[in-house]
Amino acid sequence: MNNKKTIKRVISFIGNYWYLLLISLVFGIISVAMTLYIPLRIGNAIDLIRGINDVDLVGIKNIFIEVCICILVLFISQWSMSILNNKVTYKVIYDMRLVSFRNLIHYPLSFLDTVRPGEIVNIVINDVDTFADGLLMGFSQFFTGVITILGTLAFMFYINWILALVVLVLTPLSLLIARYVSTHTYKMFKTQSEIKAEQTGFVEEMISSLKVVQAYNHEDENEEEFEKINERLENCSLKAIFYSSLVNPTTRFVYAIIYALVAVIGAIMCINQKTSGEVVFSVGMLATFLSYANQYTKPFNEITGVITELQNSIACAQRVFDLMDNNKESINEKAVTIEKAQGNIDIEHVDFSYTKDKPLIQDFNLHVLKGEKIAIVGPTGCGKTTLINLLMRFYDVNSGEIKVDGINIKDITRKSLRENYGMVLQDIWLKNGTIKENIKMGKPDASDEEVIRAAKACHADSFIRRLKDGYDTYINEDGEGLSIGQKQLLCITRIMLLMPPMLILDEATSSIDTRTELKIQEAFDKLMDNKTSFIVAHRLSTIKNANKILVMKEGNVIESGSHDELLKKGGFYSKLYNSQFEN
Repeated sequence: MNNKKTIKRVISFIGNYWYLLLISLVFGIISVAMTLYIPLRIGNAIDLIRGINDVDLVGIKNIFIEVCICILVLFISQWSMSILNNKVTYKVIYDMRLVSFRNLIHYPLSFLDTVRPGEIVNIVINDVDTFADGLLMGFSQFFTGVITILGTLAFMFYINWILALVVLVLTPLSLLIARYVSTHTYKMFKTQSEIKAEQTGFVEEMISSLKVVQAYNHEDENEEEFEKINERLENCSLKAIFYSSLVNPTTRFVYAIIYALVAVIGAIMCINQKTSGEVVFSVGMLATFLSYANQYTKPFNEITGVITELQNSIACAQRVFDLMDNNKESINEKAVTIEKAQGNIDIEHVDFSYTKDKPLIQDFNLHVLKGEKIAIVGPTGCGKTTLINLLMRFYDVNSGEIKVDGINIKDITRKSLRENYGMVLQDIWLKNGTIKENIKMGKPDASDEEVIRAAKACHADSFIRRLKDGYDTYINEDGEGLSIGQKQLLCITRIMLLMPPMLILDEATSSIDTRTELKIQEAFDKLMDNKTSFIVAHRLSTIKNANKILVMKEGNVIESGSHDELLKKGGFYSKLYNSQFEN
């Protein structure tokens, strides 16, 4: 049932290019017509040479010219059909990759947090490539194969219906064998594709964490784990390939028997006619019939091979469609767009948990006025970053409401909501491009003067100018050649350029030295002036000037107030703060 659904979806993608397929089919018909006409004329030439009819050198010459012309037409038609089939195939996989990627960037983080990036890469790249191979083979051999079978069958019945019946009765044996094998290999190919994705994910994870692997001497364990995955892939692949490879030799064996029977029976008919003096089935006709018998069985052999390959490609297509069909972020068609938020935020009775059996934030309430600085502190795992994820709507609350300027954020488009936030995270994200392009990411139309002004405000201008090409220095996504602190300064400069009405600083200065941090704090003070700001920090010295400090523990706010108020209380915050300066 799943196969039928998958095939229907594949056809829906192919249907966009029906006109190219139609032209390809016309060339296919011409190609088959030439392959059927050439043996017929060669058989006529054989009879002329044998002198069964009067020897006619002019007739033989004309046949030779006809055959040469037919071969030229055959070459042109097959070449054109191949180009069109390739064009359709790669247009289809272009569309599939585009749809997959468009869906992927709209997936909720809850999905991406549970899947290895390498597995997704494997589906979008390798599985689509495998599907393309099967689709191209199907276009190239399936359509022409069907036309060839019908055409040769008609010609064989025209030449000799007895021999045609022999071929027709024995051929279904190969189809039964191919069907039996193909139905059993689909599951094997599907499992093979899944293990490939697992292997790709493991390799991607290992490479991205190579420093950690080497630091903890985990090379041997990783090698053992890779060997296990590789061994499972080897066993599964060998089984899939072994069973699928049975199709070709078994069907060829059946076709060899058919060919031999036709040759023997046809030869006997020719000999009997020679002794009786009546020529109804000549040597030339036998040669033509044998050529047709070979052409008739050949497409069956190719089609059975195509069916086996299609089982693999359909399994891969199913995985691609599964990726497409994953739940995307919910879209509210009536959501409004906010151009420039004031910055008043209300969090009312919010409950949230990543998994149902592990509650995290429960009945959370907070009222933030425009321009207030809210600091969020607490031990690891208390829910600080989770709160940020909810504000940005990377996750939706389980219950309760979060409002911006009195509007529920579920009624605001995600795009406009996030445009009103400036976010600097502890995790640094850069892209392949120049320093200038990285800074202008959120504001592509910014002038060079604006970029330099923002960099100077963040104390990044001096180190940027020391680079080989200054602001035009090209960096990759890892920021190779830059220190962690310099990369974080670029991320801060990016937000300084945007000047959004609301800010989220999640450990924004964690990788910067203390002296530079003091300078950046001055820049942040300017940046946060009259802007609603949420600051997550472990270094409590950086949040003394916050209007309100929320102390979180196990998803709940256990204390709130200004720095001085919380110190006077002598509670959890006081102990946390003093522990950082007790020496």
